[in-house]
Amino acid sequence: MPTAAERGPLSGMARAGDDTTGDDPAGDDAAPDRVIEERAPAKVNLDLRVTARRADGYHDLDSLVVFTELADRLTLRRADSWSLETGGPFAAGLPAVEDDLVWRAAQRLHRYAPDRPPVSIRLTKNLPVAGGIGGGSADAAAVLRGLRRLWNLTIDDERLREIGLGLGADVPACIHGQPLRMRGIGERLDPVRGLPDIPLLLVNPGRALPTADVFRSLRIAGTAAPRAPMPVGAGVTRLAVWLASSRNDLEEAAIARQPVIHSILEELRALPGALLARMSGSGATCFGLFATPEATREAARTLAATRPDWWIAPTTIPADAPPNRSAPWENRPDTDPSDCHPRREPLFRRPRWGVAKR
Repeated sequence: MPTAAERGPLSGMARAGDDTTGDDPAGDDAAPDRVIEERAPAKVNLDLRVTARRADGYHDLDSLVVFTELADRLTLRRADSWSLETGGPFAAGLPAVEDDLVWRAAQRLHRYAPDRPPVSIRLTKNLPVAGGIGGGSADAAAVLRGLRRLWNLTIDDERLREIGLGLGADVPACIHGQPLRMRGIGERLDPVRGLPDIPLLLVNPGRALPTADVFRSLRIAGTAAPRAPMPVGAGVTRLAVWLASSRNDLEEAAIARQPVIHSILEELRALPGALLARMSGSGATCFGLFATPEATREAARTLAATRPDWWIAPTTIPADAPPNRSAPWENRPDTDPSDCHPRREPLFRRPRWGVAKR
């Protein structure tokens, strides 16, 4: 992995030694000693249905997405020249500079605000790379949020999501960072309310699995059946029953490329107290759903004793606000029968920017 010095400046931005003196367009809000810190939480697809392959080569998805307390961390501060320093347990697996989503996100936002000063970025990589939990997308989302704060940019979340969609289909969801239903190619986001505490055990075998490889292996048979409505205010056991009626359509293709995923799922299902086991995203990270955080931690200890080479991380998605009773989750004439969320205006639906291909 290149060092911060070896990575050099972003294309089209101020280089080391360039004259960056004169008027400061960012004003006092970008003072040299100002430090911005952003978390990049792991994204977990509790289910993932591939509803169609489109004529343009993209796939339409339907996924219930949550975000964990497990996260990468980014630190940003004003500097004389652009730099990116990486660290953490998974830094060695990061891609080359030109493919690094943190770099690409910073470059894209700087094109929106070319008068803003250079930034030093520190990425602490705590999440597995190419692991199906949105690590790279979460990092890109975090740097977009962080630069908006550091540079005091007056752009709203909608525009930030449009910018993010040009980097990857998961980036808009990661900018939101709260439970949601993601549809289309990632451009249709609907907030989900009323989930219970969701204790999860995340497991990754230490093998990267690029999303594009999985989609290339995907075979779609027939039309996806409508999604059953999510029960209102369900507890975790009832949520597990509802999730069991769904699936991750990428599992078969991912297992064909990394058979160890099948072993992970079988071992998760065999753990005492496991309510559900499933792969997240395009893999190879899988999760087990448990009734309590205590059961999750005990399962983590049991699994770690026999699989010391796997990344094993218990976490709990905290319960959020109860459902909006003025827009209940039951099917109504003004709702899509497959809806699993309160009917309300979506976060994001009609992008005007280009979309990054999977």
